[in-house]
Amino acid sequence: MSSIEKRQPGIRALVVDDEALARRNLTVLLRRDPGIESIAECPSGLDALAEIRRSKPDLVFLDVQMPECDGFDVVELLGADLPPAIVFVTAYDEYALRAFEAGALDYLLKPFDDARFGRALNRAKERLAYYLAPKPPTVERLIVRSQGQVLFLSVGDIDWIEAAGYYACLHVGSDIHILRRSLSELEQDLGDERFVRIHRSTIVRLDRVRGLELQAGGEYEVVLRSNARLRLSRRYRKRFQERMEAIGSR
Repeated sequence: MSSIEKRQPGIRALVVDDEALARRNLTVLLRRDPGIESIAECPSGLDALAEIRRSKPDLVFLDVQMPECDGFDVVELLGADLPPAIVFVTAYDEYALRAFEAGALDYLLKPFDDARFGRALNRAKERLAYYLAPKPPTVERLIVRSQGQVLFLSVGDIDWIEAAGYYACLHVGSDIHILRRSLSELEQDLGDERFVRIHRSTIVRLDRVRGLELQAGGEYEVVLRSNARLRLSRRYRKRFQERMEAIGSR
């Protein structure tokens, strides 16, 4: 880590880029915003891994192309330690789709102007306002509106949840209920006592899991009691296994 600059309490930001000038440009822009509490810099992906795990920043501006460990490697290796807001930065637009698939909040294409940076920072602030706000107790029921009906769905009845664009599909036995909520919001509301994320687009209820099955390509599938088979992402594998082991030891 090359530097840390303190400001008034607020967002803790990290800038990761192997080019000093690129880091400097982002740092200057961030420093203008009074909502930024601190700005740290890392010159490589490996340094970023260590710094993110140590200081747990709120917002990371992450360069895609870096030697040895690029931005996508950083995201993959962080797993459940991923910061709540990540903005990928690169000179090549070919990585845009992959960036969003990796869970990026936004994607800055170099060279970008102050206005474009401002929009990315505002999006990050909106995301962080949700993540950092005090959370109410986990919900026990969800309200599902469909075809003129209002259904009060017990959280205890949900087997698993999958993302579908701007919606979430709640799987309850053989029924599927559509809810206009993001998976991240539901993950916060449901808490981590009973549910766990196994993929960027999938959350499962822990007591519905029957086991794991290793597939030919080296990936695992989570098998539910309903016989549903769901892909377990490498990014979430460690956290999932820790949660299942904790349940087994009770």
